[in-house]
Amino acid sequence: MIVMWAAIGVMGLMTVLWLFSIYYKNVSIVDNFWGIGFIVVTIIYCLQCEVLFTRVKLMLLLVILWGLRLSIYLMYRNYGKGEDYRYREFRQHYGPKRYWWFSFFQVFMLQGGLILIVSLPLLGVTLNTTSNALNIFDYLGILVWLVGFIFETVGDFQLAVFKRKPVNKGKLLTSGLWRYTRHPNYFGDTAVWWGFGLLAIASGAYWYSIGSLVMTYLIIKISGVAMLERSLSEVKPGYEEYVRTTSTFFPWFPKQST
Repeated sequence: MIVMWAAIGVMGLMTVLWLFSIYYKNVSIVDNFWGIGFIVVTIIYCLQCEVLFTRVKLMLLLVILWGLRLSIYLMYRNYGKGEDYRYREFRQHYGPKRYWWFSFFQVFMLQGGLILIVSLPLLGVTLNTTSNALNIFDYLGILVWLVGFIFETVGDFQLAVFKRKPVNKGKLLTSGLWRYTRHPNYFGDTAVWWGFGLLAIASGAYWYSIGSLVMTYLIIKISGVAMLERSLSEVKPGYEEYVRTTSTFFPWFPKQST
Protein backbone atom coordinates (compact mmCIF):
# COMPACT_ATOMS: atom_id res chain seq x y z
CA MET A 1 0.00 0.00 0.00
CA ILE A 2 2.79 2.42 0.90
CA VAL A 3 4.52 1.83 -2.45
CA MET A 4 1.23 2.29 -4.30
CA TRP A 5 0.67 5.73 -2.74
CA ALA A 6 4.27 6.71 -3.49
CA ALA A 7 3.82 5.60 -7.11
CA ILE A 8 0.61 7.61 -7.40
CA GLY A 9 2.33 10.66 -5.94
CA VAL A 10 5.45 10.63 -8.10
CA MET A 11 3.62 9.62 -11.30
CA GLY A 12 1.10 12.39 -10.63
CA LEU A 13 3.98 14.87 -10.35
CA MET A 14 5.51 13.56 -13.57
CA THR A 15 2.20 13.81 -15.42
CA VAL A 16 1.80 17.45 -14.40
CA LEU A 17 5.36 18.17 -15.53
CA TRP A 18 4.66 16.41 -18.83
CA LEU A 19 1.66 18.67 -19.44
CA PHE A 20 3.82 21.73 -18.76
CA SER A 21 6.48 20.36 -21.14
CA ILE A 22 3.89 20.17 -23.93
CA TYR A 23 2.83 23.76 -23.35
CA TYR A 24 6.39 25.10 -23.18
CA LYS A 25 7.81 22.61 -25.73
CA ASN A 26 10.62 21.87 -23.29
CA VAL A 27 11.12 18.39 -21.84
CA SER A 28 14.14 19.62 -19.83
CA ILE A 29 11.90 20.84 -17.02
CA VAL A 30 11.76 17.26 -15.74
CA ASP A 31 15.42 17.48 -14.67
CA ASN A 32 14.70 20.46 -12.42
CA PHE A 33 12.27 18.37 -10.38
CA TRP A 34 14.40 15.24 -9.95
CA GLY A 35 15.23 16.18 -6.35
CA ILE A 36 11.63 17.26 -5.63
CA GLY A 37 10.43 13.82 -6.73
CA PHE A 38 12.41 12.18 -3.92
CA ILE A 39 11.01 14.63 -1.40
CA VAL A 40 7.48 13.72 -2.54
CA VAL A 41 7.97 9.95 -2.17
CA THR A 42 9.79 10.32 1.17
CA ILE A 43 6.98 12.42 2.63
CA ILE A 44 4.49 9.80 1.44
CA TYR A 45 6.58 7.05 3.05
CA CYS A 46 6.68 8.99 6.32
CA LEU A 47 2.94 9.70 6.28
CA GLN A 48 2.34 5.95 6.44
CA CYS A 49 4.30 5.67 9.71
CA GLU A 50 2.34 5.61 12.95
CA VAL A 51 5.40 6.98 14.78
CA LEU A 52 8.23 9.04 13.28
CA PHE A 53 11.28 7.64 15.00
CA THR A 54 14.57 9.53 15.18
CA ARG A 55 16.14 7.77 12.20
CA VAL A 56 13.07 8.46 10.03
CA LYS A 57 13.00 12.15 11.00
CA LEU A 58 16.71 12.42 10.29
CA MET A 59 16.29 10.75 6.90
CA LEU A 60 13.42 13.08 5.98
CA LEU A 61 15.48 16.14 6.89
CA LEU A 62 18.47 14.95 4.82
CA VAL A 63 16.28 14.16 1.80
CA ILE A 64 14.64 17.60 1.94
CA LEU A 65 18.02 19.35 2.20
CA TRP A 66 19.48 17.36 -0.69
CA GLY A 67 16.38 17.52 -2.91
CA LEU A 68 15.73 21.24 -2.49
CA ARG A 69 19.36 22.19 -3.04
CA LEU A 70 19.58 20.09 -6.19
CA SER A 71 16.32 21.34 -7.70
CA ILE A 72 17.02 25.01 -6.88
CA TYR A 73 20.50 24.74 -8.39
CA LEU A 74 19.25 23.08 -11.57
CA MET A 75 16.48 25.67 -11.97
CA TYR A 76 19.10 28.42 -11.63
CA ARG A 77 21.52 26.71 -14.02
CA ASN A 78 18.94 25.90 -16.69
CA TYR A 79 16.92 29.12 -16.57
CA GLY A 80 16.53 30.68 -20.00
CA LYS A 81 18.68 28.08 -21.76
CA GLY A 82 15.92 26.24 -23.57
CA GLU A 83 15.65 22.50 -24.04
CA ASP A 84 18.69 20.34 -23.31
CA TYR A 85 20.49 19.00 -26.38
CA ARG A 86 19.67 15.39 -25.42
CA TYR A 87 15.94 16.04 -25.59
CA ARG A 88 16.30 18.13 -28.74
CA GLU A 89 17.94 15.15 -30.43
CA PHE A 90 15.09 12.88 -29.31
CA ARG A 91 12.55 15.43 -30.56
CA GLN A 92 14.22 15.56 -33.98
CA HIS A 93 14.55 11.78 -34.15
CA TYR A 94 10.93 10.97 -33.34
CA GLY A 95 9.43 14.07 -34.91
CA PRO A 96 7.49 16.85 -33.12
CA LYS A 97 4.13 15.36 -34.07
CA ARG A 98 4.62 12.26 -31.94
CA TYR A 99 7.35 13.20 -29.48
CA TRP A 100 4.86 15.07 -27.29
CA TRP A 101 3.22 11.79 -26.26
CA PHE A 102 6.30 9.58 -26.68
CA SER A 103 8.16 11.72 -24.14
CA PHE A 104 5.49 10.86 -21.54
CA PHE A 105 6.82 7.28 -21.40
CA GLN A 106 10.43 7.75 -22.52
CA VAL A 107 11.22 10.60 -20.10
CA PHE A 108 8.59 11.32 -17.47
CA MET A 109 7.32 7.84 -16.57
CA LEU A 110 10.86 6.48 -16.82
CA GLN A 111 12.18 9.07 -14.36
CA GLY A 112 9.21 8.45 -12.07
CA GLY A 113 9.99 4.73 -12.08
CA LEU A 114 13.67 5.38 -11.39
CA ILE A 115 12.75 7.58 -8.43
CA LEU A 116 10.75 4.71 -6.94
CA ILE A 117 13.65 2.27 -7.43
CA VAL A 118 16.41 4.59 -6.21
CA SER A 119 14.33 5.59 -3.17
CA LEU A 120 14.29 2.00 -1.87
CA PRO A 121 16.73 2.85 0.99
CA LEU A 122 14.29 5.55 2.13
CA LEU A 123 11.43 3.05 2.03
CA GLY A 124 13.52 0.54 3.96
CA VAL A 125 14.22 3.07 6.73
CA THR A 126 10.52 3.87 7.19
CA LEU A 127 9.43 0.22 7.13
CA ASN A 128 12.11 -1.23 9.40
CA THR A 129 12.78 1.43 12.02
CA THR A 130 11.03 0.45 15.25
CA SER A 131 12.73 2.56 17.94
CA ASN A 132 14.55 5.84 18.52
CA ALA A 133 17.87 4.05 19.01
CA LEU A 134 20.70 4.86 16.60
CA ASN A 135 23.73 2.67 15.88
CA ILE A 136 27.16 2.93 14.28
CA PHE A 137 25.73 2.63 10.75
CA ASP A 138 23.51 5.65 11.37
CA TYR A 139 26.47 7.81 12.31
CA LEU A 140 28.53 6.42 9.44
CA GLY A 141 25.64 7.13 7.06
CA ILE A 142 25.37 10.72 8.30
CA LEU A 143 29.12 11.20 7.83
CA VAL A 144 29.09 9.79 4.27
CA TRP A 145 26.01 11.89 3.43
CA LEU A 146 27.71 15.03 4.78
CA VAL A 147 30.88 14.42 2.74
CA GLY A 148 28.77 13.89 -0.36
CA PHE A 149 26.61 16.94 0.25
CA ILE A 150 29.69 19.14 0.70
CA PHE A 151 31.33 17.83 -2.48
CA GLU A 152 28.15 18.22 -4.50
CA THR A 153 27.32 21.69 -3.19
CA VAL A 154 30.84 23.14 -3.30
CA GLY A 155 31.56 21.55 -6.68
CA ASP A 156 28.41 23.04 -8.22
CA PHE A 157 29.14 26.43 -6.64
CA GLN A 158 32.72 26.52 -7.91
CA LEU A 159 31.56 25.59 -11.42
CA ALA A 160 28.81 28.23 -11.40
CA VAL A 161 31.26 30.96 -10.31
CA PHE A 162 33.77 29.82 -12.95
CA LYS A 163 31.21 29.88 -15.77
CA ARG A 164 29.90 33.29 -14.71
CA LYS A 165 33.17 34.94 -15.76
CA PRO A 166 33.31 35.65 -19.53
CA VAL A 167 37.09 35.18 -19.56
CA ASN A 168 36.58 31.48 -18.72
CA LYS A 169 34.35 30.72 -21.72
CA GLY A 170 35.53 27.52 -23.40
CA LYS A 171 38.04 26.81 -20.62
CA LEU A 172 38.27 23.97 -18.12
CA LEU A 173 37.81 24.34 -14.37
CA THR A 174 40.80 22.55 -12.85
CA SER A 175 41.03 24.19 -9.43
CA GLY A 176 39.23 23.73 -6.12
CA LEU A 177 37.55 20.34 -5.80
CA TRP A 178 37.88 19.96 -9.57
CA ARG A 179 41.63 19.55 -9.05
CA TYR A 180 41.09 16.26 -7.20
CA THR A 181 38.27 14.73 -9.25
CA ARG A 182 36.85 15.54 -12.67
CA HIS A 183 33.34 15.10 -11.28
CA PRO A 184 33.08 16.30 -7.65
CA ASN A 185 29.34 16.89 -8.02
CA TYR A 186 28.66 13.36 -9.28
CA PHE A 187 30.93 11.87 -6.62
CA GLY A 188 29.05 13.89 -4.02
CA ASP A 189 25.66 12.76 -5.30
CA THR A 190 26.78 9.13 -5.14
CA ALA A 191 28.09 9.55 -1.59
CA VAL A 192 24.78 11.14 -0.53
CA TRP A 193 22.91 8.06 -1.70
CA TRP A 194 25.31 5.70 0.01
CA GLY A 195 24.63 7.71 3.15
CA PHE A 196 20.95 6.84 2.71
CA GLY A 197 21.95 3.24 1.97
CA LEU A 198 23.80 3.07 5.29
CA LEU A 199 20.72 4.40 7.10
CA ALA A 200 18.75 1.55 5.53
CA ILE A 201 21.39 -0.94 6.69
CA ALA A 202 21.23 0.62 10.17
CA SER A 203 17.50 -0.15 10.24
CA GLY A 204 18.09 -3.76 9.18
CA ALA A 205 16.74 -3.20 5.66
CA TYR A 206 19.89 -4.51 4.01
CA TRP A 207 18.64 -5.34 0.53
CA TYR A 208 16.89 -1.97 0.21
CA SER A 209 20.32 -0.40 -0.24
CA ILE A 210 20.17 -1.72 -3.81
CA GLY A 211 18.66 1.69 -4.59
CA SER A 212 22.06 3.23 -3.82
CA LEU A 213 23.67 0.78 -6.24
CA VAL A 214 21.20 1.74 -8.96
CA MET A 215 21.91 5.45 -8.41
CA THR A 216 25.67 4.78 -8.57
CA TYR A 217 25.27 2.91 -11.86
CA LEU A 218 23.11 5.67 -13.34
CA ILE A 219 25.60 8.38 -12.36
CA ILE A 220 28.75 6.58 -13.52
CA LYS A 221 27.57 4.62 -16.55
CA ILE A 222 24.37 6.16 -17.94
CA SER A 223 23.44 9.82 -17.48
CA GLY A 224 26.38 11.28 -15.58
CA VAL A 225 30.09 10.64 -15.84
CA ALA A 226 30.16 8.54 -19.03
CA MET A 227 27.93 10.91 -21.03
CA LEU A 228 29.74 14.04 -19.87
CA GLU A 229 33.17 12.56 -20.52
CA ARG A 230 32.24 11.82 -24.13
CA SER A 231 30.95 15.33 -24.78
CA LEU A 232 33.75 17.19 -22.98
CA SER A 233 36.49 15.28 -24.77
CA GLU A 234 35.05 16.56 -28.04
CA VAL A 235 34.51 20.24 -27.20
CA LYS A 236 36.98 21.19 -24.45
CA PRO A 237 40.59 21.93 -25.45
CA GLY A 238 43.07 20.41 -23.03
CA TYR A 239 40.64 17.83 -21.70
CA GLU A 240 42.95 14.93 -22.57
CA GLU A 241 45.67 16.43 -20.35
CA TYR A 242 43.09 16.96 -17.60
CA VAL A 243 42.14 13.28 -17.90
CA ARG A 244 45.78 12.22 -17.53
CA THR A 245 46.35 14.25 -14.37
CA THR A 246 43.04 14.15 -12.53
CA SER A 247 41.10 11.28 -10.96
CA THR A 248 37.94 10.38 -12.86
CA PHE A 249 35.55 9.96 -9.94
CA PHE A 250 36.98 9.35 -6.49
CA PRO A 251 38.89 12.39 -5.16
CA TRP A 252 42.65 11.91 -5.16
CA PHE A 253 45.80 14.00 -5.46
CA PRO A 254 46.52 15.05 -9.08
CA LYS A 255 49.28 13.40 -11.06
CA GLN A 256 52.20 15.39 -12.42
CA SER A 257 51.47 16.93 -15.79
CA THR A 258 53.32 15.51 -18.78
